[in-house]
Amino acid sequence: MTGGTTTATLGESASRGAAVTIAGQVIRIVVQLGGIMILARLLTPADYGLLAMVTAIIGVGELVRDFGLSSAAIQVKHLTAGQKSNLFWINSSIGAALMLVTIGMSWLIAAFYGDDRLQPIAAALSVTFLLNGLSTQFRADLSRSLRFGRLVVIETSAQVIALAAGLALAFAGAGYWALVAQQIAQTLAAIVLLLILTGWFPGWVSRREQMRGLLAYGVNMFGTQVLNYASRNVDSIVIGARFGAADLGLYNRAFQLMMLPLQQLNAPSTRVALPVLSRIQDDRARYAAFLTFGQSALLTAVGALLALLGAQAESVITIMLGDQWLETIPIFRILLIAGFFQAAGYAAYWVFLSKGLMRQNLHYALVTRPLMIVAIIVGSIWGMTGVAIAYSACAALMWPLVLLWIHRTSDAPAGALLANGARAIVVYGTACIVSYFATIGIPSGLTWIRLLTGTAVLLAWMALVALIWPRYRRDLLSLLSARKLLRRRSRTATPAELTQREEDVEREDTLGAPHGMDPGDAPPPPDVRPEGTER
Repeated sequence: MTGGTTTATLGESASRGAAVTIAGQVIRIVVQLGGIMILARLLTPADYGLLAMVTAIIGVGELVRDFGLSSAAIQVKHLTAGQKSNLFWINSSIGAALMLVTIGMSWLIAAFYGDDRLQPIAAALSVTFLLNGLSTQFRADLSRSLRFGRLVVIETSAQVIALAAGLALAFAGAGYWALVAQQIAQTLAAIVLLLILTGWFPGWVSRREQMRGLLAYGVNMFGTQVLNYASRNVDSIVIGARFGAADLGLYNRAFQLMMLPLQQLNAPSTRVALPVLSRIQDDRARYAAFLTFGQSALLTAVGALLALLGAQAESVITIMLGDQWLETIPIFRILLIAGFFQAAGYAAYWVFLSKGLMRQNLHYALVTRPLMIVAIIVGSIWGMTGVAIAYSACAALMWPLVLLWIHRTSDAPAGALLANGARAIVVYGTACIVSYFATIGIPSGLTWIRLLTGTAVLLAWMALVALIWPRYRRDLLSLLSARKLLRRRSRTATPAELTQREEDVEREDTLGAPHGMDPGDAPPPPDVRPEGTER
C-alpha cells in the first residue's frame, strides 16, 4: 500500500469517525439531559450525595482496573493478537480483585462517613469493576481500528438501557438505589453489546509475548491518573465528610451539570484524536495541523456552551434540575471557569498520550496535583463556595503550566495552542457577559424567554465577532468544513507543502505566546465516574 493511500484512508476514517461520534453524542446528550431533568425531580440532594460519597473513594479503583492499558493498546504502533489477549486478562483479573476488595472495604467506607447506608451501596457498585475490566480491551480494539460507529451504538444503547432502569426504580420510590441500578445496568449492557459487535474474542494468556513496553506505558499513565483523580475528587470527599450528604448532593449536581458538555465532547474527541495523532506523531506538520484544529473545534463547541450556561445559570438550573436546586447557582458559575480551562488544555493531554510521553506527564502531575489537593482542603474552610473557588483557580493556573511542560518535552505547537485558548477566552468571555446583561431586566419567572433571548444574543455576538475578527472567522469556517479539512490534510503532502506548514506552525508557535510562557492543563483521563456522579 502506498503512503498516499494509507494517509488518505486515515483521513477518511478520521473524518467519518468525527462525524459519527458527533452524531452519537447529540443523541447521548439528549438522553442524558432527559435523565437529569427527570431524576432531579424524583430524587433528593441527599440521594445524589450518598452515591457521590461512595464513588469519590472507590472511583480510584477504576484507574487501578484500567492501569493505563487501554490507552497503551491504542497508542502502540504494532499490537499482536497475543499482546491484546494478555492485556484483556490483566484488566479482567484486576477488575475481579477490585470487586472483592471493595466489598471488603464497604464497611470501612460507611464508618469513615458515619452513614451505614453507604455499605450496601459500595458493595453493589463493586460489580462494575469486574464488568469494566472485561470490557476494557474490547473498547480499545474498536478505537484502535477506528470503528467509531460501533462504539457510538454501544455507548448510546447502554446509556438508554441504564436510564430506563434508573427511572423505573425512581418512579417506584427506590431513592438512591435508582442511581445505583443505573450504574450497574450501563456497565452490564455495554459488555453484552461489546461482545456482540466487536468481532474479537481473547485467546489464552501467552508468556512469549513482549509486554514490558505496554506495561511501562501503563504504569506511568496509571501514576498520573491516580494523582489527577485525587485532585479532582478530594472536593467531594472533604464536602461529604465535613458537611454531609445533602450539601455534597448540591455540589455534585452543580459539578455534573458543568461537566456535561465536557464529557460529551472531550472523551469522544479524544477517541478520534488519539489513534490518528499516534499514527502521524512523526510527521510534525500534519501532527501540528491536526492537533491545533482539534483544539480549536473543541473550544468552539465547549466555549459557546459554557458561556451560555454561565450567563443563563438561573434559567438553566430551574429547567434542568428544578427549584429545589437553586442553591447551586453560585457554585455552578464558579465551576464553569474550571470547565473552560480543562477543555482548553485537553490538547496537551493528547500530546502526552499520542507521543508516549507518560513519564513527562507523571512528572507534571507530581508537581501540580498535590498543590491542587492542598488548595481545595484549605478552601473548604469557607464551605462549598471556597472549595469551588479553589478548584477553579487551580485549573486556571495549571493551564499555562502544562503547555510550558509540553513545549519543553516535545515538538508540539504550544504557542499555537495558547493562541487558540486566548482567543476563546476573549470571544466566549465577552459573549457570556453580553448574554447575561441582555436578559437581566427580564423577570426571573419567564425562564424560557430568558434562556431563548440569552441564546439568541450570544449567537449574535459570536456572529458579530466573526465578522470583525478574521482569525475567529477562520476557526468557525474550518469547523463547519471539518470533513473536507480532514480529507485534505490526509493526503500525502509535497516537500514544499510540508516546509510551508512547518514554517506556519513555527511562526504561530513563536508569536502565539510570550517567551517562556505557554498554557494548558492536562485534563484528567476519560471520566471514571459512573454516570450520575460524573466529575
